[in-house]
Amino acid sequence: MMDALTGTMLIGGEPVYGGEGELRSVEAATGAPLDPAFGAGGANEVERACALAEAAFDTFRETAPVDRARFLEAIADAILDLGDELIVRVMAESGLPRARLEGERGRTVGQLRLFAGVLREGSWAGVRIDPALPDRTPAPRPDLRLRKVAVGPVAVFGASNFPLAFSVAGGDTASALAAGCPVIAKAHSAHLGTSALIAGAVDKARAACGLPAGVFSLLIGAGSKIGNALVADHRVKAVGFTGSRGGGTALMATAAARREPIPVYAEMSSINPVLLFPQALAARGEAIARAFVPSLNLGAGQFCTNPGLLLAIDGPDLDAFVAEAERALADVPAATMLTPGIHAAYSEGVAKRAELAKLVGQGPAPVGPHEAHAHVFEATAAQFLADPALHEELFGPAALVVRCADLGEMRAVIEHLEGQLTIALHIDEGDHAAAAELLPLLERKAGRLLANGFGTGVEVAHAMVHGGPFPATSDGRSTSVGSLAIERFLRPVCYQDLPEALLPQALRNGNPLSLPRRVDGSMES
Repeated sequence: MMDALTGTMLIGGEPVYGGEGELRSVEAATGAPLDPAFGAGGANEVERACALAEAAFDTFRETAPVDRARFLEAIADAILDLGDELIVRVMAESGLPRARLEGERGRTVGQLRLFAGVLREGSWAGVRIDPALPDRTPAPRPDLRLRKVAVGPVAVFGASNFPLAFSVAGGDTASALAAGCPVIAKAHSAHLGTSALIAGAVDKARAACGLPAGVFSLLIGAGSKIGNALVADHRVKAVGFTGSRGGGTALMATAAARREPIPVYAEMSSINPVLLFPQALAARGEAIARAFVPSLNLGAGQFCTNPGLLLAIDGPDLDAFVAEAERALADVPAATMLTPGIHAAYSEGVAKRAELAKLVGQGPAPVGPHEAHAHVFEATAAQFLADPALHEELFGPAALVVRCADLGEMRAVIEHLEGQLTIALHIDEGDHAAAAELLPLLERKAGRLLANGFGTGVEVAHAMVHGGPFPATSDGRSTSVGSLAIERFLRPVCYQDLPEALLPQALRNGNPLSLPRRVDGSMES
């Protein structure tokens, strides 16, 4: 098991200090370097981690589901055992407040326990049995049995905006381990200490559960070199990524260029449109504005579901909404962004947006060196349609209000949007007919549609979809949150006429693993 914060990565249960230079994370609020220095890895560390993961794969994927469930629960317990040491380190590296991070730790633990429950329930295995019909005419049917198996070792990339819930032991790792896939995690460069602490907790759980050392490794390296090497390695069979469109598409290109291309499940870019329908805007526009501002500023606007675009019909009701949003913004102080680099990019993006659209409201000026304050801009639908730069995500607490002449022009704007994670509809009963006409279009554009709220609350649940058409994600058929996320790391295998002794436990007569099964087309009761 890796000692906490010694500057080492973790490869197959052993601490390794890389020889490719040194890296330090920095204090988000000040930019000051944090101890310790971490040794950066390179090709040798990628090779070792991948070899160990491949060696562990066949054993781990056939580990009984209940034992994998206990492993996930042990990880959750080990993360909680880190106590305040973890929270203090994440606060320093991310600039996020204690309450937010304690909530995110709870979500991280909850995800692990959710997938433990999924494993025990068993439908993830997708067992189907079509018994032989030797007397069927004109041709007999063979005995056919299907289960889903793990795809192989998975590379997981830590995210900047969720240093716990979308990182080393976040949703991608939890769902991959649940599927039976060893995980090789690439630490985010801004969260080296956080990643090391979490990796130590995962390895503590692995050792306690008696699982092979290669089930989990943590790699640390500079730039994109080590990440691309990991994705290019022939033993890695899938990738989980949350980050920028540039980063995600680069990994997609690497994965596609392999002799054996592999799927990259990348969550990348979304501006999460909010549609303000006429009746709702007239009846409660100011209340909607007061709810919008906290959502815009949540986490300094660094949520992937941040409401970055609002569409509404031009007129006095929209004027009142904008005026109330401007008043509400005055009460929201600036907040530290995740890294100095993200802050610099936000500041540059705001300056460019101000050249293209009218600034109609902003929060109080920052008082710290890496703080961001909110900005709300507005443009006409004609301006929006004419300038693709207005469609781009501005990562941070910034939003654009688009004034549409009528519902037809609102539809035209939506038709020109890229894929989104969420689209929110603010509607009253009188808006239902208009909303119903748009729903087929909205379904084509987003992975989650919600009414009278904002997409910034992503519930970890069985029915949640956190995905959407490109560029929201690289594969709009998948989700990175919720129990359906396990499907990304499974594939179906059919066994025809195999003797009972050669069948996997999941498919044997008598159902020794007590899994739900579809037999001859019907679910067993």
